[in-house]
Amino acid sequence: MRLRNIKGADEAVANSPWCIKHPEELKGTWHTVLANDNPIHIEIGMGKGQFIMALARKNPQINYIGVERYTSVLLRALQKMEQEPLDNLHFLCIDAKILPDIFSAGEADRIYLNFSDPWPKDRHAKRRLTSGTFLERYRQILSPSGRIEFKTDNRNLFEFSLKEIPDSGWNLDAYTLDLHHDSSMNQGNIMTEYEQKFSSMGNPIYKLIASP
Repeated sequence: MRLRNIKGADEAVANSPWCIKHPEELKGTWHTVLANDNPIHIEIGMGKGQFIMALARKNPQINYIGVERYTSVLLRALQKMEQEPLDNLHFLCIDAKILPDIFSAGEADRIYLNFSDPWPKDRHAKRRLTSGTFLERYRQILSPSGRIEFKTDNRNLFEFSLKEIPDSGWNLDAYTLDLHHDSSMNQGNIMTEYEQKFSSMGNPIYKLIASP
């Protein structure tokens, strides 16, 4: 599906105080820029921001950075921030593949991947956010105790991820095939817009946690 372009979205993102410009210039200095030593958690493909804004609201002692490559989508999160500014949340309008150009080794403590594009064709496997290619990028920026948390309703993508993660030398720390009926994995779960939609349709939600 082609994303609908929203007039004025590019300008709004460029002028927003919550969007960090030229982030590649901040590599290795993020804690100085954020003016604290709090952990940095990143959501890749944050969409309209419901998930990461809820986390930032709940955990003021953590720095959150939402990554979204499409300005027309990020605009919706900016509109929410205008209604409820959060000091510990910032946005990057970038492609996630350049994350190692923006963060130094150990600067990120957690990465969230929620309902990512499944890229179902085999020839597009490297574009999946749980592919070995992306896992190597995450490894380059995560702290020694860092981890990724991945949720999806796409069974094929989840099964791909369950195999790709250990094959890429990562530890598969935990996983569930039915998050909302798994008391241990669901504790403290915050739902995304897609999660609410898919679960209301009766679709099981899959989740895994992995560490490099």
